This record gives sequence, structure tokens and C-alpha cells, in this order.
Amino acid sequence: MTTQQAGEALGPEPSTDYGKNPWLAMLAMCVGFFMILVDMTIVAVAQPAIQSALGADFNSIVWVTSAYLLTYAVPLLVAGRLGDKFGPKLIFQIGLVLFTAASVWCAFSSTIGMLIAARAVQGVGAALITPQTMAIVTRIFPMERRGAAMGVWGIVAGVATMVGPLLGGVLTDNFGWEWIFLINLPVGVIGLVLAQVLVPSVETHDHRFDWIGVILSGIGLAALVFGIQDGEKYDWAPWIWGMIGVGVLYLVLFVLWEARLRRDPLVPLSLFRDRNYWVSNVGIFAQGFALTGIMIPVMFFLQLVGGMSPTRSALMMVPMALVSGFLAPIIGRLADRVHPRSIIATAMLLNGIALCLMAVINRPATPVWQLLIPTILMGIAGAGIWAPLGATATRNLAWHQAGAGAGVYNTTRVVGSVLGSAGIGALMQALLRREFPGFDMRAAQAHGHGAAGLPSQMHQGFSLAMGHSIFLAAGVVFAAAAVSLFLVPMKTPAGAPPAGVGGDV
Repeated sequence: MTTQQAGEALGPEPSTDYGKNPWLAMLAMCVGFFMILVDMTIVAVAQPAIQSALGADFNSIVWVTSAYLLTYAVPLLVAGRLGDKFGPKLIFQIGLVLFTAASVWCAFSSTIGMLIAARAVQGVGAALITPQTMAIVTRIFPMERRGAAMGVWGIVAGVATMVGPLLGGVLTDNFGWEWIFLINLPVGVIGLVLAQVLVPSVETHDHRFDWIGVILSGIGLAALVFGIQDGEKYDWAPWIWGMIGVGVLYLVLFVLWEARLRRDPLVPLSLFRDRNYWVSNVGIFAQGFALTGIMIPVMFFLQLVGGMSPTRSALMMVPMALVSGFLAPIIGRLADRVHPRSIIATAMLLNGIALCLMAVINRPATPVWQLLIPTILMGIAGAGIWAPLGATATRNLAWHQAGAGAGVYNTTRVVGSVLGSAGIGALMQALLRREFPGFDMRAAQAHGHGAAGLPSQMHQGFSLAMGHSIFLAAGVVFAAAAVSLFLVPMKTPAGAPPAGVGGDV
């Protein structure tokens, strides 16, 4: 049975009139989504300070990000189904409580192991929150207005990209790295109150849970990420390759299991019969891979080579967020009217070019104003990626698969992020060992200026390692740009105005 036939069997799409302003409901949901995005970028800025304070090695610092992303990715698939079964509002609130509590635990962590564990719990909370936002948009907005709604989602992503690094820099410089997590406490409380007051309760759809799928995907992702990220640490020993092989094997078994499961699979493969849906998943994978992966080399370069404070290094990312936030609603409206390939493929290509430029010019002698050029280009590209991809992916979903579709889509983004963090982290370590045999970050910082810098004789080699690692992100984005050429025009829903004749938002 196709997705469309299943939707017809369940009846027409439920009414989107829930007696409350849908924009206010979306605003309340975006508070939690905003907090998640801010937390990701806040930590990136504070990583050198955390490394110095907790005496961690380079690989452990990468795990602070990867542990969060890994436990974020695996439960996402179940979280979308939980929202379908119990209501996205309830699951959103539970996730918000868990995320906020784990943030306090992060702040009081005294060892790097404790911090990694707390970040893992944070990831579970984030997984419960994320798909509910897109599911609510799909349920309370009519099809012809979802592009504009996703434009707001793009604004949230853009503003979070700006606020996260800047807030992280200010808090780290003035109060200590612990405060990048404590700031989530008041935001989480506000989000809970707004969700209770403004978010409507929507129709639910009963689901069985595919726990075998959860186990297979969890083991597969965990083994794959561990093998990739820790490969350099253990000199790519045979057991590391065995770990990677186990990860790939379990992921293949996961796909085969999902293909034979007839009722309520964790990943409904029927979703991928829609070309725009699977192409959008490729695009969001690449965006997650690039954006998360490059934050580590960029922040280490700016702070350890450029000698910038966390606040100043964060300011370098502000133009990207400002440009993206300004353009997101404009392009979001266009996404309802023009061929998605025109926007997304162009934006992906521009993003790849910007990443290549960043990889080339991140050098000790490069003037600051030149370093801003690729971030501005990435901001322009981001506006043409976040909202249009979200609108294109969700446009044709049947109402009863809103949670599952959003869960798969967001899982794809986070899987891209965790593989980007692990892959670029591993490449950075390999390049650093090539430039500096026997490299030890902690010893190098001890002979430099602690968290503020490295010895000057290491600047050029360190910059080359950081810059060249960014080429991996650029390659993934260029591949996604090529795939995005397969996008087709979106269907116009019955009763919707024809393309080019938009209604009021």
C-alpha cells in the first residue's frame, strides 16, 4: 500500500483548525528547538576552554560533541512515533524536562567522562523534542502555507547559529564554561510554560514500536561512529576496522529488517518512494555533516592560532547567521512557488564553494575581513537550504505519517552531524600527526598559552591541518548538490492557489 493509499484508507487529512493561532503554537515549539541548536554551537565555542579546564585529550573533546549527537540520532526515529501515539505536545514537554535537567548535570561535571555522559543524556532529550516541531507544523498549517512556516524554522536556525557562539563566548569569557549549560535552565522553564499554554493537542495515531529496529540501528551507528572517530587514536588497528565493519553490517541488517516489516516499521521505506523526500534527506545529511563538522576546526583555528577569545571567535560566525536569518523568510515563501531544484541545488553549490574558500584561507597571515567572506557565503547558502529542504521533504507526507516522516528527516540530519563530527575529527587528528609526529594537544597548549593559543612555530602546520579537514565537508556538500538536481516540482494540493498566487501568511 502506498503512502497516499494509506492516507485515503485513514480518511482525509485532519482539520488544521485547533482553535489557536498556529503561529503562536509554532513559536512555543521553536523555543525548545532553538535551545537545542544554541546548545550545539555554544559547546563548539567553549571546547578549547573545556579541554584546558578538564585536562582532556583532543579525542575526548570531540566525544563531547559526538556523544550528544549519537544519543540524539538513535532515539529520533522512536521519538517521532511517540509523538504520533501520545501527542507531540506531551513528548515535546518530556524532552524539554530531560534536556534541561541534563544541562544542569553538564554544568556540574568535574571530569571529561562525566561531561560526556551528561551530554549523552542531553541528546536523548533533544531527540524527543526535535521531530515534534516539524510534526506540529505539518498538522496545524495547511499545505500551501507550510513553506512560509518552514521559513520561520529557517529563521530559528539562523538566529540560533548567531546567538549560540556569541552567547557561548561571552559566558565562557566572563563566567566560565559551566554557564553555557546553566543558561538552559531558565530557557527550558519558559519553553515548558509556553508549550502548555499555546500548543494545541492534536489527533493521535496509534503505533506499535519497532524495538528490534531501534537495537539494530543503535548498535550500527554506535559502532560506526566509534570506529571512525577513535581510529586514529588506536592507529587504525584491525579491531577498529572490525568495529566499522560491524557498524555497517548492523545498518544493512536494519534496512533489511525495515523492508520486511509490514506494520509500523521504524523507518517506513514507503516514504522514500517520493523522490523529493529522499533527495531532501540527502541534502539535510550533507548540511548536518558540514555545519557540525567544521565548527571544531574553525573554533580551534581561531582561538589557538588566531589567539582570539571565545567571544571574538564567536563574532566571526555572526555574519553567517545574520544573512541566513534575513534571507530565510524570503526564500521560504519562494519555496511554495518555484521549482525546489532552482533554490536548493544553487544553494548547495554555493555552500561547497564557501567551504573550499574557508579551507584555503584559514591561515595565520590571513586578514580577519577575508575570513568573514566564506561565512557570509555560507549564510546565503544556508537560507536556501534549511527552509526549502524542510518544505520539500514534508510537502507530500500523509497526515498520519507526519511524525514518522519528521523523525526520519531529522534523524538523517543528526546522523550527518555525528558522522561529520567523527569524520572531520578523525581527519584532523591524522593531519595533525602528519604535521607534528607524536602530537599531544595538551603538551602543545602547556608550552603556548593554555586555552588561548599554541606556540608560534606550530601555527602554520596546525592551520593547514584545520583547513584541509574542511575539504571533507566540501566534498560531501558538492555530492549533495549533484543529487539535488533530481528534485521535481512539488504537487499543488487540491484547493491551493496555483504557483505564483500565494495567500496571506
